[in-house]
Amino acid sequence: MHGKLKPKGAALTRLHVRVRSPRVTLGRLVGAGVDTAAVIGRSGLTALKREGDGASPRGSFRIVGGFYRADRFGVRPRAGFPLRPLRPDDGWCDEPADRNYNRPVRRPYPRSHEAMWREDRVYDVVLILDFNLRPRVRGGGSAIFFHLAHADFRPTAGCLALDRADMLKLLPRLSERTVIVFG
Repeated sequence: MHGKLKPKGAALTRLHVRVRSPRVTLGRLVGAGVDTAAVIGRSGLTALKREGDGASPRGSFRIVGGFYRADRFGVRPRAGFPLRPLRPDDGWCDEPADRNYNRPVRRPYPRSHEAMWREDRVYDVVLILDFNLRPRVRGGGSAIFFHLAHADFRPTAGCLALDRADMLKLLPRLSERTVIVFG
């Protein structure tokens, strides 16, 4: 699944998610010195993102922060922006009617939410994209992350995912100025 990815180089300002058609879930993440396998949402790409549709949103999104599982790394992964250690009680609200919709929450949480502390390792490194953050559209989709792919590269629920080795090579070249373009 690996591709061309120069581990060193200038900070990346723009990366593109390329798929052959809007319904395809496996594609490439490409940019200056980057060309690697990537996976997106099970419903492909959409311009009309809705909560729970399984699609990745078309558009351009900045990285606004990220997390890592400290118990899975000897040292904090090198990144061009701060990575915060995940805690077992970290969650992300996906309930459109809740005041914390598309925001981090502490578990247990009384409304629908996603657990960020996962055993399947896909959130060992998880970056937050600025999709539907400001302004928030309730029901417009939540938790569009850039994270690690499953070993079999199965589709995500709408996020962008890479192989662990490729993500760790790419992280130092990413910053909060990096824009990821879907579509």
